[in-house]
Amino acid sequence: MRMNNYQQQQIFRELATIKERSPFYRKKFEGIDLTRIKTQEDFDTLPFTDKGDLREAYPLGLMAVPEADIVRIHSSSGTTGTPVVIPYTAKDVEDWAIMFERCFKMAGLTPMDRVQITPGYGLWTAGIGFQAGVERLGAMAIPMGPGNTEKQIRMMIDLHSTVLCATSSYALLLSEEIAKRGVRDKICLKKGVIGSERWGDKMRERIAEELGVELYDIYGLTEIYGPGIGISCSYKNGIHMWDDYVYFEIIDPKTLKVLPDGEVGELVITTLCKEGAPLIRYRTHDLTRIMTGECPCGSRFPRIDIIAGRTDDMVKVKGVNMFPAQFDEVLAAVPDASSEYQVMIDHLEGKDILTLFFETKAPPEKWPVIEQQVVDKFRAVVGPTIRPKAVKVGDLPRSEKKTNRIFDNRY
Repeated sequence: MRMNNYQQQQIFRELATIKERSPFYRKKFEGIDLTRIKTQEDFDTLPFTDKGDLREAYPLGLMAVPEADIVRIHSSSGTTGTPVVIPYTAKDVEDWAIMFERCFKMAGLTPMDRVQITPGYGLWTAGIGFQAGVERLGAMAIPMGPGNTEKQIRMMIDLHSTVLCATSSYALLLSEEIAKRGVRDKICLKKGVIGSERWGDKMRERIAEELGVELYDIYGLTEIYGPGIGISCSYKNGIHMWDDYVYFEIIDPKTLKVLPDGEVGELVITTLCKEGAPLIRYRTHDLTRIMTGECPCGSRFPRIDIIAGRTDDMVKVKGVNMFPAQFDEVLAAVPDASSEYQVMIDHLEGKDILTLFFETKAPPEKWPVIEQQVVDKFRAVVGPTIRPKAVKVGDLPRSEKKTNRIFDNRY
């Protein structure tokens, strides 16, 4: 996607002074004359920024303003390696709330909604970002945070929550608990704003049906404000991105060349207004594509497709690259298979063995037939032969945050 005039002005203005303001970019762009960057083609020659670069800047090396201007920091939710710390100015915080309010309006929320916020607070960006957007909209925030499902359901019933903000994993857990307790008729939910992890169509259908809600995919990452830089509309036709705050490209993760609109690759984002920690050509590692044409909703904001996975989610088994989206695709094509699955990859007797555990509501006597259907579909979609293992619905782990589905035990 080519820059529009506004994006060009913002980016080239940023580049004109970024070395003076940011020790991080002074080092990153050492030897590069940024005054020569005057066109889209010039911009496309700039090096990418990756999470490894941000880790090297720990703790506050990303600051591009005086420390007195920093009002808050957030950190990525990763559990391994050096954390990534992102500083925010007051304007960054306000801009993020503006984007979040847009997301809620795109999802049809009004000041009369009661919004139950279940993502985590603290260093993670999710909870506080959702709350800022709710309050800016003028709706009622119910800042539950994660966990304590008993209390979540009680508050949902007693406060007549109309909107649920959650990860897809926790939305599924809540929907199952509500069904188990037989309190569906006491729930007033109408919409779900779901983010922070990739999820498949079958899982969407389950959550929407069991909670009786219309679902919206919200997108974002801590390095780029947090969730709220884009959201799906009621047409479920991709995610509208706020292109007055971010410029995005799709690259081939192997060649690092920019791909034409419509081709699937890795999403790269450049911030347009961020003060505390501006990012230039940041590799998100999320796999998607830029969607062409107009959305029926009439929004002028461009769209990316629903995130298909991450480049670092890929596993290679028997010489074949596999992504979580392919497991979703396989299970979606088998009528009796449910949305939840777990993959175990082992190396036994000199061979890679992939076992796919999947849930089903079918009685055990039907499991061998369903397992064969999964094997056949997997061979057709992905290639290798796998070991299928059907289990009852609810047997696989549930999570109050994100669900880890692929376990590679070979290393």
